[in-house]
Amino acid sequence: MKMVIIASTNPVKINATKNAFEAMFPGIEFSFEGLDSPSQVSAQPMGTEETVLGARNRIKHIREARPEADYFVGLEGGLITDENNHFVSQAWMVVVDKTGKESKAATATFVLPEVMSEMIRSGLEMGHATDRLYGLVNSKQKSSSVGVLTDNTIDRTAYYTHALTLALIPFKNAELY
Repeated sequence: MKMVIIASTNPVKINATKNAFEAMFPGIEFSFEGLDSPSQVSAQPMGTEETVLGARNRIKHIREARPEADYFVGLEGGLITDENNHFVSQAWMVVVDKTGKESKAATATFVLPEVMSEMIRSGLEMGHATDRLYGLVNSKQKSSSVGVLTDNTIDRTAYYTHALTLALIPFKNAELY
């Protein structure tokens, strides 16, 4: 059995990781464990560089805590800005195996409504802005902004599962990488 450690106890991130690994490696049994892990970046990461750094920092922490694992997964949501200075949601998934081989992939992007962007500019994290705007509690551990804005056509688990699946390509196709 292969051990996968996820740098989060958020059920959305754990389930997305489980979905991606089980889909990409159907003949392998995995155990999945989530651990709290600090990102050591801003509470609301801005830009690709800071978002990827947050995921890598989370992995560094869990690798030190559980060095016997086969895979380590860091997931970090962040914001980038488009050419019109609108906030655009994008999360990065980083996967590292026990040898230190790393792969990463990003989610699809979507532009946030200006009212949410204003809340974020005033200091709220995207998840807290979503909660305040829609009267929710802890939406980032459920459908999140993407779920609310798509009426759950795409929830956060599905949103992250696709990107995690892409991050696993080099492990699935090791002979090509």
